Amino acid sequence: MGQQVAVVEKPSPRPGLLRLETNRSLTGMGHERFNSMHDAVGPRPAAVLARQLLSTGKVDSVSMYGNIVSVDVSKGSTSEGLADVVRNMYQYWKPGMEMPTFDSPAEEAAPAAAADSGGGGAVESAYSRLVPQSLRDRSAAALAKWQAGH
Repeated sequence: MGQQVAVVEKPSPRPGLLRLETNRSLTGMGHERFNSMHDAVGPRPAAVLARQLLSTGKVDSVSMYGNIVSVDVSKGSTSEGLADVVRNMYQYWKPGMEMPTFDSPAEEAAPAAAADSGGGGAVESAYSRLVPQSLRDRSAAALAKWQAGH
């Protein structure tokens, strides 16, 4: 599951440099360079991809600008499999993985309309605690509109 990234390998004038063009912008309009794992910090797509490429052990550094990824391949290594790392960067479910199991069933929320024991008000449900009133009102209006049309 997840979305694959389209990757096209382009020729590079410099030996040992792998140039990959993707169908996604990874850095916006900025240029980013990652020389080590310490440089690739944070959840940004460029940093995540740089960590994945650097962790292969085949890469000395990674540069990204927009949708172009330039990879300095380590001496003695090949670029084989590096395009697949980029292609599968958004694949979070891969063949052969087992589905997670949960030890206990989820707890059911208390009914929203249950009367309070003497306070005069209703017990607040998990839904009303977590969802702001403005969104609950908007959802109720949308449901009423849909029901009127069907």
